[in-house]
Amino acid sequence: MGIYALIINRKGIIMNQLTNFFKILSDETRFRIVVLLAQQELCVCEMCGVLELSQPKVSKHLAKLRDKGFVIDKRKEQFVFYSLHIGDAVISDLINHILSNLERYPELKIDSDRLVYKEIYLKQCNVSSIKTNLEEL
Repeated sequence: MGIYALIINRKGIIMNQLTNFFKILSDETRFRIVVLLAQQELCVCEMCGVLELSQPKVSKHLAKLRDKGFVIDKRKEQFVFYSLHIGDAVISDLINHILSNLERYPELKIDSDRLVYKEIYLKQCNVSSIKTNLEEL
């Protein structure tokens, strides 16, 4: 394969990354999740509390983000924590620009402000999972 073919192939890969990213962000919930994860690592329970959405809905959107390689997960004790994994500098710059202008996006600003309560959401999740486990016995 010549150098020209390598350049064209590389451009195609980069273009696919951009189009995949914008396709995935065309959903408001996934967009809100990306903005949250750009601020800090979170577990599903924390995101559910911040976003005021059900666990199945948040998990479904996280799976799509993970399948496209935009988030990674890591187990800590009984929880799975997610973090943003963006390898493209242009996409990272775009997300950082949005973060530095959150006041222009009221819903994103509200989500960001709710992050201070993430420990409460985590504890509620822990209580819910204990109740569910006890009910199953």
